[in-house]
Amino acid sequence: MVAPPGWAEPAQSPEFDEVTIVLSGKMQVEIAGEVIDIDAGQPFLAHKGHTIRYSNPFDEPAEYWAICAPAFSIHTANREDN
Repeated sequence: MVAPPGWAEPAQSPEFDEVTIVLSGKMQVEIAGEVIDIDAGQPFLAHKGHTIRYSNPFDEPAEYWAICAPAFSIHTANREDN
């Protein structure tokens, strides 16, 4: 997937584990009151049930993979309203 500059998802509390691997650019993750930058080549593991928010506040697009187990479903992502 590609996250353009300035992109942000609503916070979510998914019912699945998710590994995010940034291929190029970088992304930002907010989880448990902490803000973490993920650089190209770095993976990030989010466990189900934690509230998490992905964004790209940087000046370049970020290309990344998101691998979910069990598979992603909009019905189990439990996204908050904006």
